[in-house]
Amino acid sequence: MENITITSTFTVYPSADALPADVNALMQQAVGARNNAYAPYSKFHVGAALLLENGKVVIGSNQENAAYPSGLCAERVAIFQAGALYPGVKILKMAITAASKQKPVESPIPPCGACRQSIGEYELKQQTPIEIWFMGETGKVYLSESLKNLLPMVFGSEYL
Repeated sequence: MENITITSTFTVYPSADALPADVNALMQQAVGARNNAYAPYSKFHVGAALLLENGKVVIGSNQENAAYPSGLCAERVAIFQAGALYPGVKILKMAITAASKQKPVESPIPPCGACRQSIGEYELKQQTPIEIWFMGETGKVYLSESLKNLLPMVFGSEYL
């Protein structure tokens, strides 16, 4: 028998105001996307903004559906849109923010498992890390230098 230890390290900022200017601007675009989320069932609004290598910013917000599995998270809306609009252009940074209409969200909200897998696909394809910055509505902001920090044993095409 053998044990494997996997650790994750995050950089923590006290608030969005403490972020580097370019990341704060990206996070503000994620906030704008969050405000346009369609979340009548969960009342949990998420926005994502991606900075691409060509300088373009692509946004996404969660889009719910009465048939729950038919909805899509903000991160996947943004990443799939980037892949469709700018194929082959690397994603440098992703900013994510979440808020609830039912209670304050003051803790950083990371991508769900399905979104982590989708982000992983793009990170593996482009062979460079994607910075992932995430927060709640207010409060601390976490930085993960790579998706591999959030999903260290990512499933990739090499297994197929």
